[in-house]
Amino acid sequence: MKIAVFSDTHGLVQGMIDAVREYRPDQVIHLGDGMRDAERLRREFPEIPVCTVPGNCDYDSCNPEYKVIDLGGMKAFLTHGHRYAVRSGRLDTLLYAAECSGAQIVMFGHTHRAGFENIGGMFVLNPGTAGQGPDRTWAKLELGPTGEIHCEICKIK
Repeated sequence: MKIAVFSDTHGLVQGMIDAVREYRPDQVIHLGDGMRDAERLRREFPEIPVCTVPGNCDYDSCNPEYKVIDLGGMKAFLTHGHRYAVRSGRLDTLLYAAECSGAQIVMFGHTHRAGFENIGGMFVLNPGTAGQGPDRTWAKLELGPTGEIHCEICKIK
């Protein structure tokens, strides 16, 4: 399963559209601060499911602040991260919430810093910012049929 993961687009949509057009994922995930941008993706690619969670800049959102979804037989905990104090660099509260939900993968944004690592058996992904800053990034996440996970942090072109 091929998944394109974005966060923090802040109204800058074209790089995200170009990445989806090139990668052709099975699923798109947007981790907040650009839910309107994710709506644009839904219109542009109606055949690709788009899952979103709101960020601290997504005003008037009535969507839940986190979601637990199934991705090819694996559970993923999705959140923007601002309610879990991820900017402080401590991920313990976020990891605990993901673990309690039964997830094997946790995805968050908010920090604008991309990274992918395994922390105590939990795969942790932040795609960075696809919208603002000198290092605009997104993540290609591939989940294999037997639970293998491959992630690549890519530059927005």
